[in-house]
Amino acid sequence: MTVTPSLAATAADSAHRAPAPRPGQPPEAGGADLLRRTLRRQANTVAVVTVPGPAGFTATSFTSASLEPALVSFYLASTASTAAAVRAADLFAVHLLAAEQTELARGFARSGVDRFAGVAWAPGEGGVPLLAGVDAWLTARTVQVHDIGDHFLVVGRILAAGGPAAAAPLVHHNGAFGTFDTASGT
Repeated sequence: MTVTPSLAATAADSAHRAPAPRPGQPPEAGGADLLRRTLRRQANTVAVVTVPGPAGFTATSFTSASLEPALVSFYLASTASTAAAVRAADLFAVHLLAAEQTELARGFARSGVDRFAGVAWAPGEGGVPLLAGVDAWLTARTVQVHDIGDHFLVVGRILAAGGPAAAAPLVHHNGAFGTFDTASGT
């Protein structure tokens, strides 16, 4: 996979990278900074999660949880501005973004703004917002919510799904949005 970043890494990003341990040297002690630095190296799918209200946020923690039954999950910080709306929602939608939808991802990642301003969407079942023009989407009914550290986990059972699912995906890696060439598999 060749990641093509849309943003150059900044000097501040490189200042936060831990040096590689020397052979025979024990790894650095744990903690939030170590976890952040390590997980920046993991490329993640970029999705926008929406709930009735409307409310929504950009997520890189979305994943499948089970095939039988068909379950998906995501995490959200307990202090996020959308936390109360997400906790209260019986339904949610997940929108998988295409490579050219960086601005949509950034818009739903901003705090203190109307994230739906200028975004084409329509209410789906139960009023859950469905964003127009995304590469793939699904709706789910919340079946479990668990507090885990400073976040909470939401698990939902798939109700419906759609979208063309034909575009190169938007991914997040090392603090930047990018994509990879799906045609060549690199």
